[in-house]
Amino acid sequence: MDRKTKRLLLLVASCSVAGVVLGGTTSWAESNLCLQADKVTSDCLIQEPIQKTIQGMSTGLLAGAGAAFGVAWNLRHED
Repeated sequence: MDRKTKRLLLLVASCSVAGVVLGGTTSWAESNLCLQADKVTSDCLIQEPIQKTIQGMSTGLLAGAGAAFGVAWNLRHED
């Protein structure tokens, strides 16, 4: 594996991990706020907080990986 490929993999991995952490944290906080609201909606009661957190984490993973590939693509075409 050459140096550029290693840097791309490191960029994708770090952005994906950051996306997982941010997506999971945001979803967990949102579900907690939803349950603590004055008027709890049926959406809050139907969906499990862990399931919502996992969905947020997967969305963050895709967003982070997509952002990393977008940055790499942009840098490649600027050179």
